[in-house]
Amino acid sequence: GASRVRDLFQTAKKTAPSIVFIDEIDAVGRERGAGLGGGHDEREQTLNQILVEMDGFERDTNVIVMAATNRPDVLDPALLRPGRFDRRVILDMPDINDREAILKIHAREMPLDKSVDLRVVAVRTPGFSGADLANLVNEAAILTARQNRKIVIQNDLLDSIEKIILGPERKSRVISKKETLKLPTEERRLKTKAQFLADLAVAFGGYAAEMLKFRDLSTGSSNDIKQATMLAHKMVTQFGMSDKLGPRTFGKTQELIFLGREISTEKDYSEKIASVIDEEVNSLINKAHSFAKKIVSTKGKILEAIAKALMEKETLEQEEFYKIVKSYNLKPIAIR
Repeated sequence: GASRVRDLFQTAKKTAPSIVFIDEIDAVGRERGAGLGGGHDEREQTLNQILVEMDGFERDTNVIVMAATNRPDVLDPALLRPGRFDRRVILDMPDINDREAILKIHAREMPLDKSVDLRVVAVRTPGFSGADLANLVNEAAILTARQNRKIVIQNDLLDSIEKIILGPERKSRVISKKETLKLPTEERRLKTKAQFLADLAVAFGGYAAEMLKFRDLSTGSSNDIKQATMLAHKMVTQFGMSDKLGPRTFGKTQELIFLGREISTEKDYSEKIASVIDEEVNSLINKAHSFAKKIVSTKGKILEAIAKALMEKETLEQEEFYKIVKSYNLKPIAIR
């Protein structure tokens, strides 16, 4: 509470030069008035005392106050004013090169087989934090020990990725052999309209293949359709990628700061514009579906070869996939 904050800063001043580090500051530093406990709950009293103590510093105090949080968006604005936490250092999730370097550090004392390629592991772990990667290496070592081996092989690391993402294997659960994992070849921050159109076509690949192979549809592609619909809607309403509507955005998003998530979208356009938005979204989806259907119907042999390889190996690396595709002299086709 507030008394402990006073004691903390008094101790810091007495032992100066010193550093006060507050981890997970969003636990006490959320915006005041956003909770349900009124203005006098213990959390707000603690926050108020932190603000008072930081305002009470003199120039020669020699006390540095640092804090860490994963939720800067919910912090009280008073914390971020000049003279308080006015300098921010943003630590992004490690990119592919960072992940490879982190894996090398955690695996340096581990007996690795010569065939182990940590770059492949780095490619397959987008979004992993440093702690996740450390856990991955540890899980690989445990898996190696369970199989009475002393050398860690590539599959130990790759299987550990699935365990971290999906949890422990359940022997009673049957996983469809048709399921695949899409991995980025590089870290991307910006995407073009052509790339989005390609993503839409990819999303309808399974849908089109089901109709071609089984002449029927299942719920397997429901999430792909949902994601494709959301992407097409964003292309039209947020990214300005509509030929008819041009470079405009539609819909004002209202956010709930305390929870840090969107709760509603205010409609700021007419019914006529809404009709055009629906037309443009349908146009993008129909174009992507037609393109996907054309690909799977004209490249059936490649589809069969890839499906056969997946049934045999369960997982295909990028090089293996491209090797199959190149054997049929297939070249990339741009969707227009």
